[in-house]
Amino acid sequence: MLELRQIYPLANLLKIAGLARSTFYYQQKALQKEDKYANVKCRIKAVFEKNKGRYGYRRITAALRQEGTLINHKAVQRLMGMLQLKSRVRIKKYRKYEGQLGHVAKNILERDFKAERPNEKWVTDVTQFKIGDQKLYLSPIMDLYNGEIVAYEMAKRPLFNMVGSMLRKAFTKLKPEPRRESWRLVGLS
Repeated sequence: MLELRQIYPLANLLKIAGLARSTFYYQQKALQKEDKYANVKCRIKAVFEKNKGRYGYRRITAALRQEGTLINHKAVQRLMGMLQLKSRVRIKKYRKYEGQLGHVAKNILERDFKAERPNEKWVTDVTQFKIGDQKLYLSPIMDLYNGEIVAYEMAKRPLFNMVGSMLRKAFTKLKPEPRRESWRLVGLS
């Protein structure tokens, strides 16, 4: 309406639009009014992005208060709605337990983690690391004789192929000597 006002008289425009003169001036004044939450909106957006969208209005309110900005949580909630910032809902962990599934290996070590000679006892585990935004999985084999890492494998997903590849690497490092009957893989069948 402001653009048309320069061409046509305001009284005619208000009559066509069905608006009162006071309403027009009230809205014009409201549009020119400075946003009192401009810097708070910037801080809310910065905290939200810094925490990768995981913070909701309560945690953002707490973060702003720690920075020294006193603001009501309802105001933060309203401003987040205006900025269209919505926190990601945490995925509920799958917690279904149906008793023992699969095969449980025999406890051959019985907490005796000392070896008398090299390659007598090997242990392994799969460990998850978070690097940036992605997870990596490490699967090493350690010789309990001297704590040496015999072989390791890293992958983006903890699949059996990763463990199998690590075992093949470890077996290639063994010196060709007569295989003992007592050597066996625990838990792999």
